[in-house]
Amino acid sequence: MDSKNQVKQMSFLEKFISIEITGISLPFYLVITAIVCIMMSLGWLPGGMIGALAVMMVFGGLFNAIGNNTPILKTYLGGGAIACIFISAFLVFFQLIPAPVIENVDTFMNKTGFLNFYIAALITGSILGMNRKLLLNAAIRFLPVALCSMAFAIILVGLFGVITGYGFIDAIMYIAIPMMGGGMGAGVVPLSGMYADALNQDSAVIISRMIPASTLGNVMAIIGAGLLARIGEAKPSLSGNGKLMKKDPSDMSENKENKPNIQMLGIGIVLSIFFFLAGTIINKFVPTIHAYAWMIILVAVSKAVGIIPEKFEKSAQQWSQFVMGNWTSALLVGIGISMIDLHAVAASLSPIYLLLVAVVVGGVVLGAGLGGYFVGFYPIESSITAGLCTTNMGGTGDIAVLSAAKRMELLPFAQIATRICGALILVLASILIKILF
Repeated sequence: MDSKNQVKQMSFLEKFISIEITGISLPFYLVITAIVCIMMSLGWLPGGMIGALAVMMVFGGLFNAIGNNTPILKTYLGGGAIACIFISAFLVFFQLIPAPVIENVDTFMNKTGFLNFYIAALITGSILGMNRKLLLNAAIRFLPVALCSMAFAIILVGLFGVITGYGFIDAIMYIAIPMMGGGMGAGVVPLSGMYADALNQDSAVIISRMIPASTLGNVMAIIGAGLLARIGEAKPSLSGNGKLMKKDPSDMSENKENKPNIQMLGIGIVLSIFFFLAGTIINKFVPTIHAYAWMIILVAVSKAVGIIPEKFEKSAQQWSQFVMGNWTSALLVGIGISMIDLHAVAASLSPIYLLLVAVVVGGVVLGAGLGGYFVGFYPIESSITAGLCTTNMGGTGDIAVLSAAKRMELLPFAQIATRICGALILVLASILIKILF
């Protein structure tokens, strides 16, 4: 009996040691995690990039592993992506992360620009790694599908607003429009200013009504992405497994040999920064369209006309793969710590409010799925990009949604939905304010 117990104990120990998180054995990873937690609690964690990345990367790897191994979470709710965001948000909510650490992560993510750095890499690499013909065919059809899905959802939530007694105008202007504005900085903040000027009200009062819709819409979009991915697995005919267009038999990549190279990674960094700076410059002259949208346009045009050397395209692709493979979980933890306000979410948990937010999310999914089907897109991919990515919180929401759906290669289309459609929503809102109020 003793020998059997020893065998079982050895077997458990061997399994425990063999588990790896981001390539590091579990016992050693837990030691690293414990050190980070102790330094956080004692106030010894360095500030700046090192301290922020220590928290984001260590927690990101751990929470991602938990999410990908928790039965219901991994099967239906997006797995590691959901875990990274919401475990982090709950740690903040219950004040288990010290305020200086939260402030440092927030600064690193937003003011220092890690989020921009990440998105620039993914946009550049994803687009330059696409098949040129596929890029042209998909982009021409994509924007109309996204706009139609949003129009369908706006009308639908207005009708439900009448049915529930919330009001046709309020359902559209305070729930649907903020959800589709492209996030906080590009959507809710300018929208609140527009409403305040038109209605002669304090913008703080208006923004407090908009933030819960944007936050809850983001949450439901992430969960919806996980559910759609699961539906795609159950119904393979509805899914392209990361491909948007049905008629193209290849995947999104050019399928050319691309061996990792340190010098090419450096080229990829410079190229992604260049396109981000170029988008920022144009945004200074045409501020109504977000810098990300200009960046997408510039990269897509460069790819379409073939002016980028093949070596540079491969370099951008390598860099985006490095960033995606090593920093996605870290970024999601940063989103959970600095951008998900569970207090605002909890304050808005009335049945009618939740129903109306769900109607908007369901409306864009249904509209984009049907619209995508008729123009030759896979319904699952269309519903995720032209649907859910119109109701999340900007670039961070795109990453969270695509991570939950395990379709990060669709980021360029997600950004079109978020940035270009978000800009158009601001224009629409400025018109509706005059008509409806």
